[in-house]
Amino acid sequence: MAYKTVIYEKEGVVAIMTLNRPEVKNAFDGTMQAEMDAVLTEVARDRDARVLIITGAGKAFCSGADVAYLMSLGEQHALHQTTMEELIRGDGNVLTTVLKIRNLPKPVIAAVNGIAAGGGLAMSLACDIRLASEAARFNMIFTKRGVIPESGSTYTLPRLVGTARALELIFTAETIDAAEAERIGLVNRVIPADQLMTAAKEMAGKIARNSPLALGFAKAAIYKGIAETDIAAQMDYEAYIENVLMGTDDFREGIKSFMEGRPPQFKGR
Repeated sequence: MAYKTVIYEKEGVVAIMTLNRPEVKNAFDGTMQAEMDAVLTEVARDRDARVLIITGAGKAFCSGADVAYLMSLGEQHALHQTTMEELIRGDGNVLTTVLKIRNLPKPVIAAVNGIAAGGGLAMSLACDIRLASEAARFNMIFTKRGVIPESGSTYTLPRLVGTARALELIFTAETIDAAEAERIGLVNRVIPADQLMTAAKEMAGKIARNSPLALGFAKAAIYKGIAETDIAAQMDYEAYIENVLMGTDDFREGIKSFMEGRPPQFKGR
């Protein structure tokens, strides 16, 4: 499928979605939201795609919502007295994009090459791993625009950096650089700008060598565990998933390859 505002490509088992509106710092409008949603659906259905990298074209990752698009939403809100959630919830918007990233049974790496602000930052927070270029910048700009953080960022941000730091970022709406983002745990690692995608692909390749079934279930278990208050309940969940996985070809291949002293060849079955 051809897209207008994103580039979707695959390198072996690694899928790459590049946000492609560099003239507006990859700000999303209705078309981009729909196309991001469509790509995530495509990746979810593609058994050969084992890891997804999300990055931005040009010098930005994603600066959030396009201002003209936001103004049109505001006009609709004023005219119809609908809630902002009603205006943008549904198939093909940044809210469903965030949920699809989080629920995708495959690891997602954000390769943050430049500014990640507002909804763009919220989208990166939904990814499983964040690699940042030395040129990356991060801004929870919402309060400066008269709204609160959305797209799940009031859920994801404090879980990554802690409540106090999350509130500071939200209350001040100040931009932080990549080094500070790494220091507070917002990103996993900072990479020289010209090596960002190489590093992201190398990490994706390492991940993709493991069982896709185990990766998907491990992701689900981690996010379930974040909200779980009872360790025994989480251990029950782990035991249930382990029982499921031990009946798969991937488990048998993992054991067999170990006994034979060779790298495993997982099929996702």
